[in-house]
Amino acid sequence: MQRLRFGLLAAGVALGLVVVAGIASGHGDHVAAQPAQMLRHPGTGTGPQPGPAASGDALSAAIVAAQRQLQSNDRDWNTWANLGAAYVEEGRVTVDPSYYPKAEGALRRSVELNPDGNFAADIGLGALANARHEFADAALHAQRALAADPYSATANGVLADAETQLGDYPAATAAAQRMLDLKPGIDSFSRASYDREIHGDPTGAAGALQDALDSAFTPADTAFCRYYLGELALNSGDLAEAARQYEAGMAADPGSGPPLEGKAKVEAARGDTAGAIRDYTAVVNRVPQPQYVLELGDLQASLGHQDAAQEQYRLLAAEQRLFDANGVVDDLTSAQFAADHGDPAGALRHAEAEWGRRHSVLVADALAWALHVNGRDAEALGHARQATALGEKNAVFLFHRGMIERSLGQRDEARRDLSDALRINPSFSVLQAPVARAALAGLGGAA
Repeated sequence: MQRLRFGLLAAGVALGLVVVAGIASGHGDHVAAQPAQMLRHPGTGTGPQPGPAASGDALSAAIVAAQRQLQSNDRDWNTWANLGAAYVEEGRVTVDPSYYPKAEGALRRSVELNPDGNFAADIGLGALANARHEFADAALHAQRALAADPYSATANGVLADAETQLGDYPAATAAAQRMLDLKPGIDSFSRASYDREIHGDPTGAAGALQDALDSAFTPADTAFCRYYLGELALNSGDLAEAARQYEAGMAADPGSGPPLEGKAKVEAARGDTAGAIRDYTAVVNRVPQPQYVLELGDLQASLGHQDAAQEQYRLLAAEQRLFDANGVVDDLTSAQFAADHGDPAGALRHAEAEWGRRHSVLVADALAWALHVNGRDAEALGHARQATALGEKNAVFLFHRGMIERSLGQRDEARRDLSDALRINPSFSVLQAPVARAALAGLGGAA
């Protein structure tokens, strides 16, 4: 099952420590770019968030400081904008999207007070729109910010995220490159890495992440970079390198959740299911990111622990309802989950809704798979080909395409794609990798 792409993450949503600096200084240019949901499902790529988050204590202190400033001057439009940006980041850190309406209220108040050329509010509204998966709106806000400041790396980051999710990859690449040219650093290097990965250049992606690591100066920075280097290794089937990177991330910042989640994935891939369940449970208890909840549920399901799996799936459904209630539009996640968990009609309904809004490779893949589980393979194949058109070395995409080809009687093509999926990442999914092996064996291939 591919990784969830909820708005709270790397809407992954990393406003990062720069938010704290922005509130402290009162300067709008300090609002950090917020990534559009970059976390990916196992095997679909790493999709780095542009940077690590501010610490919870620092972020809370910054929010309190902004609130105090506004008590003394409630017409300070710039502080309203920075407060809104901080609320978005707080939503990510706490996995609580109820901060998004608070963010919107603060940002709209900033616009009321300064409706013309409000760079800080446009950046914040773009970040919020990316977090809620309103990517067309995010692009518009980023473009408005760029009209006010054409040399803003932050605005280019928001635009790159939005265009990536909309499926306008030339525009996304151009924006990411402008950001890198204007302000080399962890945020820009991680965007460059993701852009290279989805264009089929994992070596270049790793190089950009190494550049990010070389520029890291806090434990959170280091853990962030190590985690995504681990993701690249894992999604290329290199368990030893993935484990090394995750362990280095945990050593750098023992309180960081992502490296522990990565460690659990490696343990599951190596057959240490007890260790994987232990570490997944620990990270879910620490930060119940929907991605982690789903991975734990699928692992339990793969082991026949249906009651434990359903417990996680119920938690996931509750989180989805919470996101929906707070303005997060996420038919993509719903389509992916439904397709792999016995709801073909729901999968197609959600996939078609998402396709109506954007045409990214992830959505093309989700629509292809939804059509497949509904027996509409002739239609599915075109979307599966679109999902792989950029050349991304993505085991999940190739698995889906191979299964569609198999259903259409295209045995040679199916054998090739299923073999490639398992060669790229033999452990791309605890549920679907065994299906791929069985299908390949039935076609006379060897995993």
